[in-house]
Amino acid sequence: MKTRTLLLAIFLPLTIVPAAGGQSSLEKVVITYPSRSIASVDLYIAQDRGFFRQEGLSADVVQVRGNIGVTALLSGDAHAINNVGTIIRAMERTDLPVKVVSQSLKKNLFWLVTKPDVKSLSELKGKVFGTTTLGGSQHLAAVRLLQKAGLAPDKDIIVVVGGDVPAQLQSLVSGVIHLAALSPPTIILARDKFKLKIHGSTLDDLPNLQNGLAFSEKLLRERRELVKRILRARSRAHRYFWENERGTAEVLANYLKVELPVALESYRLARPAFTANGLPTDKEVEDFLRADAEVLKLREPVPAGKIFDFSLQKEVNLELGIK
Repeated sequence: MKTRTLLLAIFLPLTIVPAAGGQSSLEKVVITYPSRSIASVDLYIAQDRGFFRQEGLSADVVQVRGNIGVTALLSGDAHAINNVGTIIRAMERTDLPVKVVSQSLKKNLFWLVTKPDVKSLSELKGKVFGTTTLGGSQHLAAVRLLQKAGLAPDKDIIVVVGGDVPAQLQSLVSGVIHLAALSPPTIILARDKFKLKIHGSTLDDLPNLQNGLAFSEKLLRERRELVKRILRARSRAHRYFWENERGTAEVLANYLKVELPVALESYRLARPAFTANGLPTDKEVEDFLRADAEVLKLREPVPAGKIFDFSLQKEVNLELGIK
């Protein structure tokens, strides 16, 4: 009961405020995302460039911790969540009535960062790593890079929940944590403003299905057309991302409160990590689930059908002429 009350306190004020500008006929939807970064750029674009409104939606795009977003989705307080990596890890361990229906990021966008005096990752034994969500995409991406450096992350590193990516940068600068996995544009600020040391990137790592959209099976069953409207808005935004560098950078600069040159560099760094059409390939899904099974010490990879259902995204792509 306490969890339900907390979720209502977070989400209800966002869903009962009348839409501005005489748009009270728009249907309210709530979509959560975990951290301020370019990973959620499709939601920012859909909001800023009016793609949600084109679908008759007034979308509250709400930043909450990944585990809270998952709970909100399951309780019905949120219609969709963006941090599908977190919910995939939950679904690999247990049965949840949820499906991932769209994928925007197919590679993790994280760079491991420390203070300049840390010459190699092997020096981090006993040090503190801050992450957004325990067991989420950021955490497990860092685990793989630390393993490549010869560390045993579950033994050698102290992991704490350290807020979102910008908050982790501040904690790193102040010395509260010793290691962070930062994404654009925060990684650029870490490099240029604070002169921190960058130790490696996840861009060359295995496919990692981090951000997209996941819905409850109940909503997919009972409100199929609403789900398609949300997907169409996101897909239009995703197409805008690929076709409009300047416009995307302007949206990023506004939402993430950075200068336009920083937003432009963030866009160019991140672009290769995004899917072209909201769909990963079968091989990317297979490689991702196999790698996850190894990290999570599962006996075998979870079947893709338990987690993913891209049929509605394929329908939307056909309707919008997205290949």
